[in-house]
Amino acid sequence: MKRIFIVLCVLVIQWSWAQTMKSIQEFGVKPENSAAVNKINLQKAIDWASPKGAALWIEPSNEPYHIDGGVALKDNVSLIGVHGPTPRGTIHENLKQPVGSVFKITDKDQVFITVKSSTQIKGIQFWYPEQTVNDPSAIIEYPATIQVSKNSLTQGVYLSCLSFYGEYVAFDFNASRQYPCELMTFEHCYGFPLSGQFIKMNYVYDVPRILHCHVNPASQRFIGGQITRKVVDAVIAKKTYAYTINNTDNAQIIDLFTFGTYGGILLGEQSYGQLTNFNFDCVAVGILKQGSNTKNRNWQIAQGSIIANTGEKVENIHPIIIEGQGHTSLTNVEAFSGGNSALTPVKEQMSWDYMLVRGDKKLTVSVFGARMRNYMSKEPVTIENEKATLQFSVCIDKNEQFYNKIID
Repeated sequence: MKRIFIVLCVLVIQWSWAQTMKSIQEFGVKPENSAAVNKINLQKAIDWASPKGAALWIEPSNEPYHIDGGVALKDNVSLIGVHGPTPRGTIHENLKQPVGSVFKITDKDQVFITVKSSTQIKGIQFWYPEQTVNDPSAIIEYPATIQVSKNSLTQGVYLSCLSFYGEYVAFDFNASRQYPCELMTFEHCYGFPLSGQFIKMNYVYDVPRILHCHVNPASQRFIGGQITRKVVDAVIAKKTYAYTINNTDNAQIIDLFTFGTYGGILLGEQSYGQLTNFNFDCVAVGILKQGSNTKNRNWQIAQGSIIANTGEKVENIHPIIIEGQGHTSLTNVEAFSGGNSALTPVKEQMSWDYMLVRGDKKLTVSVFGARMRNYMSKEPVTIENEKATLQFSVCIDKNEQFYNKIID
């Protein structure tokens, strides 16, 4: 009787599992299928999962799933693969291609997948095999890999452990005032977008989170080779930011890295929140902070490092730019410059200053514990706003002297 009971329990568990998670292969999504057939069948799987709030298992394979764009991840559905982040690419036994839970994308016209409310994508690799790694003139401007719905209110999207190879824009979460979204979470995502834009976010209210994300041209080193210096230079020339945030409420941004994009992060004029633990390496501008009022267009920024050394003539290279209105608090944010063989730095291998403050409206800045070096100007801060008030405390300038100063 005990053995029968155990068998029955196993059968019940298997049945229950089948109702909550099924392999996409059960719906006819197969590595050997065409991209068009796989797109149709993946959409059928999503249609099955949506009413149940079920998950779809991206069953690992030594060949990727070739799928056309235009997939709609309907409410309540999870796409779950086998991976943690794979920042250099998983390694096929014989071929230069990833293995495991991999979507192969060649569609140049449609966003790959659009997410709606209460959805999850986790543990998946997105591979663009036709994208160049060495020819700037051959960069394919693919639509975004993952996009928020543009025609519905979207709330609660969880994006975790995702790796991108050859993408142009990884995440387009530029919603609209008519259809804003809320509670978006991005964590442990890796890639190098050839537009220079990894996550762009607008009208994302109620505490959006970007956690532990990494942008680097070596992201596909094991499968297609590291993206070359010429292509990295072309990405920087687009003058975009790896992370862009606007029209947000109290954004929480922790542990970001970018290398070889024009800008690290743009904190738009209708945003506020906290940014901590970051490294913006080989950029022209590390942080651009804007602001449209003095009440709550304030950012608390701490524990970071910026290496600004490329993409402009030296007079235009600023680790930090602050403009508009509101307050900016910087604690333990260092900046330095130098050379790097993975891109073309300015010949001076320096930034112009530590911070540029510009505009014509009242703003305030407090800086504590900053190490500021390898800048060319006489002073670490350039003031182009007569109404700005700044205070530097316990900072270190390029001469390794304490810099304590009030500018009013």
